[in-house]
Order: sequence, then structure tokens, then C-alpha cells
Amino acid sequence: MIAAIDLAHRVGVRPACTALGVARPTFYRRNQPKLPPAVRPRPPLALSGSEEQVILDTLHCERFVNDAPAEIHATLLDEGQYLCSARTMYRLLVRHQEVRERRRQLTHPPVAKPELIATAPNQVWSWDITKLMGPAKWSYFYLYVLMDIFSRYVVGWLVAERECSALAQRLICESAHKQGVEPGQLTVHSDRGPSMTSKGVAQMMGDLGITKTHSRPYTSNDNPFSEALFKTTKYRPEFPDRFATNQQAVAFGREFFSWYNTEHHHSGLGFLTPQVVHYDDAQRLIAIRAVALDQAFERTPQRFKGHKPLPPPLPTAVYINPPTAIQGGAADKSGALGSPASTDPRSVEVHGAASNRVGARLENQSPPEAAIH
Repeated sequence: MIAAIDLAHRVGVRPACTALGVARPTFYRRNQPKLPPAVRPRPPLALSGSEEQVILDTLHCERFVNDAPAEIHATLLDEGQYLCSARTMYRLLVRHQEVRERRRQLTHPPVAKPELIATAPNQVWSWDITKLMGPAKWSYFYLYVLMDIFSRYVVGWLVAERECSALAQRLICESAHKQGVEPGQLTVHSDRGPSMTSKGVAQMMGDLGITKTHSRPYTSNDNPFSEALFKTTKYRPEFPDRFATNQQAVAFGREFFSWYNTEHHHSGLGFLTPQVVHYDDAQRLIAIRAVALDQAFERTPQRFKGHKPLPPPLPTAVYINPPTAIQGGAADKSGALGSPASTDPRSVEVHGAASNRVGARLENQSPPEAAIH
């Protein structure tokens, strides 16, 4: 604008604005002298200073100090006295900065954001519980799922008729035993549900040398892998509106988790299956894919515009809430989950009791319907 003003003094306003691409109304508006702010005249019906002081003294008196202006206004009217409207009382209080929230507001203390990284299987597991609608209204079955975030491999699952921390203890304990987890190797992440935060689960993890982390309160995307799995589960065509029995829910879980683990090609895994990644067979399949793409390129390179195709790579690291420095990188931050096939000797469709000290303790605590799969 300064350049436009200087040029306008030499060549005129129109040529200067045309040359610099400045609209003439904008030029004139910017060059108008700034007028002092208008002083609003006092309304003829406004309260005088003495009247305002009487109202403030009434509001500040011990009798009305804890009452709202509407309550004070109604009380004075009942006594045959009118000072002003309730709205005028509010205006006076606002002018003197005496209006604020009087109720006690809930404030959440700051909670650290969980930041987890997995560069190989059995480093970070995520688990959660979801409801499956039962045969009647307000009846549910509960699906517990425990999965590895690096491979999306479900290392344990079960269906129960209630949510119970003893079942969660058995699921985690026997899954860790089947996967050969060593003390200090594993971190298990979950939300803040009652079973996840129970004292029994915490003590059991301490006995096994497992670190536990939790999502922040009211932050569902701190546990994205479990949430994504449950969505995939419930969007399958074979997922029924309701389950008639516990046995039907278990049968669905066996079929679904076996398919998801061994047949579903996951986009977050370079379109490999969770079982292939979990049991370190990914590089062999990637090499087979590379050979097939090379042969296709040699046959018809023009179809690829001269660019040699490459198979999708396998992520080298998977994060829950990656650090800010790598937010824009290629690290995988979310995904869906698979589960073990029942024929795999290391899968966790568990029917027996745990063989170690922790497992023996859990067997006595579990309710009678606690059949773990």
C-alpha cells in the first residue's frame, strides 16, 4: 500500500492501482484519516450514579451476596420494592467484573500421552473388550481380544457372558506363555476399562514381568489397533445381528479369527497376512512378489510407463502415538487386527489351565463360564 501511495503521487490513483493490482476502493479506504472513536451519549433513561450504587450495595449485602440477580429481583418484588430489572443487575455486575461461573467445574488433570513403538512381534500387545448383542434386548456376550500391534496377529481371544478381570488375567497369562514371552520383553496396552485397570491384572503382569500402559481418559484413538479390529469384525458379511448362544459366538470367533489371521491381506502390512508377519515369513513372500513383478515388467514394460514395479514394503516400526518428529513419516500409526489359527501350535485358543505359578492362581479365581479360546 505504501508503494501504491508513492506511485499515485506521481502518475495518479487509477494508473498506480492498475499497475500494482490494488483495488481503488481499498486504496481510498486505507488512506482515509482515522476518526476518533465516537462517544456514545448517555441514554436519557439510564440509571444515575447514585442509583447504580444503591443497586450494587443491595447485591453486595450479606442477605443477597450468594443469590443470583433473578432471585434478588423476585425477592424485592415480593417485598414491594423495585430497583431495576434483573438484566440491569447483570450489566452492572459485568461492568464491575463480578460475574463468573459460580459452580464447581470438573477439571481433568493432565495425563501423559502414551508413546509406544514395536519393531518386531511380541514387543507391544493391545487388548480390549467389545460387546456382542445377545438373543434378547439388553443381553450381551463379551469378546476379549489380545493382539500384537506389529504383526496385527491376535495372540488370544475369548467369549464370555460377563466382563471379569479374572478372565483377563487368564487370557494375558496363557497368551504370554504360548508365545514364549520373557520377563521384561513385552508391553501390554489397553484403555481404562474396569478389567484393564483392576488390581488383579496389574499384579499378574508384575509377576510375569510385563509392562502395562493405558490410554488417556476419554481418548479412544490411543488404542487404535483394537478399535480397528472390532470394526472389521462387526462389518464382516457373516457377522449376525444377534448371537443366540455363547457357543454361536465362539464358533463365529474361530472362523473369523482364523480367516483374518491366515487369509486377510492387511494394507498396513504391505498386504501380507498377520500370521506371515508374526512368524517371520514375510521376506520370502516379498521376494516371490518381486520376481513376479519383474517378469511382468520384462514382458510389457510399456504398461508400467518404464518404471519397474516393486512390492509394497513391510513397515519397520509400528507406533501408538508416534513422536512429533516422525508424525509425517511412513511409520504405521493405526491398523486392524488378526487372530491365531487354531491349528498353529503357538496360537492361543486355550482350553487348559496355565502351567506356571501365576496360571495356577488364576485357575482358582476364574468363574465357571470362563472358557478361553
